[in-house]
Amino acid sequence: MNLARLDLTSLRLALACARTGSLTAAAHELHLAPAAASRRLKELESTLGSALFERHARGLHVTAAGEVLVRHGLAMLQNLERLGHEVTDLREGHTRHVRLCTSTAALNQFLPPLLAGFGQLHPDIRVDLEEQVTTSVVSALREGRCDLGIFVEGPSADDLMPRLFAHDELVLVLPRLHALARKRQPIAFEAALDQDLIGMNEGAALLQSLQGAAEQRGLPLRLRMQVRSFDAVCHLVAAGLGISVLPRAAVEPLAQAMGLTCRALTDDWARRRLLLAAGAGRQADEAVRVLMAYLADAAGQHAAAPAGTRTPRATRRERSPNAKARRHQ
Repeated sequence: MNLARLDLTSLRLALACARTGSLTAAAHELHLAPAAASRRLKELESTLGSALFERHARGLHVTAAGEVLVRHGLAMLQNLERLGHEVTDLREGHTRHVRLCTSTAALNQFLPPLLAGFGQLHPDIRVDLEEQVTTSVVSALREGRCDLGIFVEGPSADDLMPRLFAHDELVLVLPRLHALARKRQPIAFEAALDQDLIGMNEGAALLQSLQGAAEQRGLPLRLRMQVRSFDAVCHLVAAGLGISVLPRAAVEPLAQAMGLTCRALTDDWARRRLLLAAGAGRQADEAVRVLMAYLADAAGQHAAAPAGTRTPRATRRERSPNAKARRHQ
């Protein structure tokens, strides 16, 4: 396979074919003659050594190889577009770019005001934000696909030398008239294992915590639906389709708006740590260091464990001068 023969026009053509299901429509979109488009598509398939589409009277159907091309091709084009923007900004002296990947928990609870404040202090640094599940954030850091990452503690990440970013607390999210909502004391998650659950997508640290808790008790997790956002989870709970577990700080405003009830959990795993780390080889970049230092300092107010919970013992990496100063404030 000689990937040097791969050109961007043919790649864009294949992606357009996959999206429209029509070679004619894709050719028109890229201002190519149908015959030239057909030739390009055949040459691309020859280069890759696999058929990308099945031809039918009604159009094109993407093959397994075509799905792989679409997934990687979109990422390639997005990276090239980002490359163009960043080089242009540097040439014009406008801004530096920092790619920040974050878990949903950090994004929904802490980041918006922090990033707004950072933008005011450092208008010359642009933060390109991408929301990912925790396992994807850790992978992106290791592979150098992001400069900074914030994720929920859980996946092995010692090689990234993460530092504490914040604590959060998980709570049960229930319809207001649910039987468990009548309990005023904290509830053991085991009491909810006979209920239909609305969960996050695979790779989310929250889902892994629920699955682990169910496995420890030898009980099945009745996972009825999986979605990407806390907002979607709350809408499904409000519709009576199940109950859920979400971070307290993120869910309480949604719960109040949707008539839901939150109840604390007695389980130790319901009190979590969010970690901050730089991507492989990115610690030396000045803009990355500036953003990392700002997030670590500004998030100090969130690093105290919720009232009534046990604060995990600090690791050596957490005993930074900034952390020491905060302890004496």
